[in-house]
Amino acid sequence: MNQLTCKNFEEFKTYEGKSLPTGAWITVTQEMINAFAEATLDHQWVHVDLERIKKESPFKKPIAHGFLSVSLLSKMLMDLLIVKTSVMGVNYGLNKVRFPHAVVVNSRLRLHSRIQKIENYNSNGLKITWDCTVEIENIEKPACVAEFISLMFER
Repeated sequence: MNQLTCKNFEEFKTYEGKSLPTGAWITVTQEMINAFAEATLDHQWVHVDLERIKKESPFKKPIAHGFLSVSLLSKMLMDLLIVKTSVMGVNYGLNKVRFPHAVVVNSRLRLHSRIQKIENYNSNGLKITWDCTVEIENIEKPACVAEFISLMFER
């Protein structure tokens, strides 16, 4: 996996409108799904009840929560980009998000992203709008398509 490294915000701003390198694969395990269920209190059977899933689910395997895919966006973006003067980044929100295809347990996901827009935020920050598509290995439809917004601050 290639990683984009920028020395500061000024250099980072030159990438507005451009795509980032394709992300590395991340395997979605049952342990991740169970931990997400615990953290969010969403224990819907399609995620965690292995016996019922085998009998009743059209997927025949557990599926990840859609919001687990969204939650991975921050990590996936951080893996693709380093701005050396950045001291902190936070999630700001989502304008759009869709889950076109279920993520069955042990699927591999990776991020395709583009920096849609970069705006100044306060005196030492940027507000970045990212176009994100989370690919599922060997599946035509993506797990998640989102317009994700984050803030980044520098020294």
